This record gives sequence, structure tokens and C-alpha cells, in this order.
Amino acid sequence: MAIAGVILLAKSVKLTNKFTNALEIPLEFIEKNVKLRGRLHRISDQGLEIEHVPITLPIISSLQRRWHSDGFLVIRLAGVEMTADGTAWLQEEIKPSQMMWFQLLGREDSALDCLVVVNKGRFSSVCLNEEILRQGLGKTVHIDGLAHESQVYWKLHKRLLQAELKAVKKKKGIWKEETLTEKLKEHISNNKYMQKLKQFAAWLRIRL
Repeated sequence: MAIAGVILLAKSVKLTNKFTNALEIPLEFIEKNVKLRGRLHRISDQGLEIEHVPITLPIISSLQRRWHSDGFLVIRLAGVEMTADGTAWLQEEIKPSQMMWFQLLGREDSALDCLVVVNKGRFSSVCLNEEILRQGLGKTVHIDGLAHESQVYWKLHKRLLQAELKAVKKKKGIWKEETLTEKLKEHISNNKYMQKLKQFAAWLRIRL
């Protein structure tokens, strides 16, 4: 009876539910910015496809697995406008089946905007939102789903801006400045006179 009571309680508050679609997640979870854990399936242009790994209860874990259905949550890095190089970097750095935590910040259609944290080593972890900005592989944008006047919004937005500033100072990624040689090459290639000269040279080679 006691075990049955625990099962019913857990199911009623959705502690043990496996979410396979963003719309299945209770609005209360998003409003309270609940943290969930999951296992990476793959990384696409739409975001990270993550298999939600719910809380398991001792003794009845095998029964819980029978309740669970297949499917993946689409997770976007909240507050980050990522470049194609950023997606490629994630695909290189984060391997399939990697366990991670994602904090719910907002929801748009079938996608979730989250703060995503991955364990790196035994005693350290990395926030992917900040790391993408720190590497200069994206830009800071408004965090969808959070009220802009809230304390949570400005606390997170400040963290993201600080990460982006490090990339700007170090001229990394999209903030890398062109060298003088690169600027000269671009100027010469765009020069109308040089373009005409190239066309004349090509015409001359054909005539000869």
C-alpha cells in the first residue's frame, strides 16, 4: 500500500514522467524554471535533441520504464544566437549519450529555451550557453520566455554578456579582426579598375 501511495504521488506531480514533447511539460515547471536532466541524442540546426531522463524510484524503476514512451525534446540555448560554426563546435565537443542538465526558461511551439549545463570531469561543469559566447561562436540576444524586468532575467543576461565580452576582448570567432593583408586583398579584389583589368587579361588570353 505504501509503495502504491508513493507511485500515485509521484505520478500526480509528474516527478517520474518522461517528457518526449515540449508541450507535455507543465507550465508550472517552466514558470518555476525547473531543472531537468537528459541524454543527448543529436545536435541539429534546430537545437539539441535530448532524451529526458526522469527521476526513478527504487524498486519500481522497471515499472516506470514501461510507462515511458520514446521521443526527444528540442532544446535551444536561451539568450544565444548561434552561428553555423557554433553548431559545428557543439557537434565536435558534445558526444551522443552525453548526460546534461537543462533549466527551463521558456517554450515556443515544440522547442524549449534552456540553460544547458554539461559535466566536464569529476568536479567541473560547463554552461553551453556561456561557452558558445566565450568562444565567439554566437551573439547575446534577449532570453525568450523570461520577463525582462525580472531579477532572474537580468542575472542570466549579465552572465551571458560577460561571456560574450571575453570573446570580444580576445577577438575570438566572429569578433576576430581582419589583418591588414586581408583588408588589402579585399580592397584590391573589390576595386573596379582591377576587375576590368582581370577581364581584359582573360580576353587577351583567349585571343592569343
